[in-house]
Amino acid sequence: MHIQVEKRSASLAQKLFRADQVSQREEQAAELSMTTLYGLMQRAGKAVYEGCFELVPNCEHFLFVVGSGNNAGDGYVAATLALDDEHDVKVAAVNPDKPLTGDALKAQEAFLAAGGKIVQFNDALLSRADIIVDALFGTGVQGLIRQESLAVINAINEVKVPVLSVDVPSGLNATTGVAFCGCVQADMTVTFIGIKQGLVIAAGKEASGVLKFADLDVGKAFAEVCPSNTHLLNLEQFEKLAPRRVNSHKGRFGRLLCIGGNAGMSGAIRLAGEAALRAGTGLVKIYSHPDCRVQISAGRPELMVISDALEDALEWANTIVIGPGLGQDEWAQETFKQVIDYLQKKDLPIVLDADALNMLPQHATRFSPSDCILTPHTGEAASLLETTLEDVDSSRYSNAKLLSQRYGVVTVLKGPGTIVDNAQRTWVSEHGNPGMATAGMGDVLSGILGALMAQRMSNVDAAKYGVCVHGRAADIIAQEYGERGMLASDIFPEVRRLINT
Repeated sequence: MHIQVEKRSASLAQKLFRADQVSQREEQAAELSMTTLYGLMQRAGKAVYEGCFELVPNCEHFLFVVGSGNNAGDGYVAATLALDDEHDVKVAAVNPDKPLTGDALKAQEAFLAAGGKIVQFNDALLSRADIIVDALFGTGVQGLIRQESLAVINAINEVKVPVLSVDVPSGLNATTGVAFCGCVQADMTVTFIGIKQGLVIAAGKEASGVLKFADLDVGKAFAEVCPSNTHLLNLEQFEKLAPRRVNSHKGRFGRLLCIGGNAGMSGAIRLAGEAALRAGTGLVKIYSHPDCRVQISAGRPELMVISDALEDALEWANTIVIGPGLGQDEWAQETFKQVIDYLQKKDLPIVLDADALNMLPQHATRFSPSDCILTPHTGEAASLLETTLEDVDSSRYSNAKLLSQRYGVVTVLKGPGTIVDNAQRTWVSEHGNPGMATAGMGDVLSGILGALMAQRMSNVDAAKYGVCVHGRAADIIAQEYGERGMLASDIFPEVRRLINT
């Protein structure tokens, strides 16, 4: 996702808000900024109108699809501006006979006074437009929507006309990023005052298109009255890693032990180990099933591969990654138990991924490391929380926080808009693309995270930085070669380059 931000609101644009936070505090921010809610509506409409020409530079024929709330009011303001500039403007209402109230009514009356007309929505209007402005629903959508409105949303999505959504794609829950019935698939979304957290994860990340943020000149006041502990992550926010000293040796850059690679599953732990090397770990040792030693060693001779003396290997390591290719059979269960037993004696930084996550609930009462990262996808998160996939996806922010609180860890909840949570604060990565939905990509991430922790980075910083490096590397590969056919190992050169620049 690409987010366009006004320069004056750049700091605010790193923060994310629930929809109710914005709706409850926008009037206070307006008052502190010496304006009114109607003043904000006029500014929002202007931002929408300007966004139309960013999306379609030579736009002449406008179609505004409106509902009956304040989102429609923003649309009426933009439509009035288009009318004033002598463009062809049509406003189509799903329910034109439904009376508007408050500021939305003022905006509608101003549009009518300027010579505008409101017609009943019909599908034929869509194909005649250069641009469709979706002002149907705003941030108030919480669940199911009416069938007639869903039909309009489906019709908008079926035509090949650029779509700009006002504040949030209609049908999307602006807080959770969930669209229970479906939502408008916008090419651009212009959102106001504070970026809604549902626009950058799950269905919201795809539905929003290019996300353009406008603070409506109340950004400073809004930041004062509505603090946020949820932030966007971008690799550009991080300072360059310090250069290595000339007088260095491999032992100075970490000793990482990667545990996994059951019989027939050598690839996962090999990917994790090589990712750790590419992310700068000085020494990486693999503990795997005896059947996998040859495959791993032959594929990457820089990895030290063992299949016995696990306790000695644990003593050697300063950080552990466990889970890639581990399996859940007797060998895996005994291996995992040995690691948990060892952590009772010596607290080491550890990353748990894949099958290690599935076995963790059995040992939860004995698991209390001070420096740990869990990296679940939706299914693994559901197992850890003893709930369903649907429940996890319906509230990804709160479930990521619940995992961090329950296990005393930093959680990396993978998916569109990967979430990092440490139980006090939450971050969402801007990076990543659908090409990453391929075997081994999570194993590479666990190796990167382990590498950073082995090089003495805290679990919070390692999770934030590692997720960004991982996603950005994949974005570069996707831009150069396309998303389809991306392999997890394709991103290794870019991982190496990014941590050195």
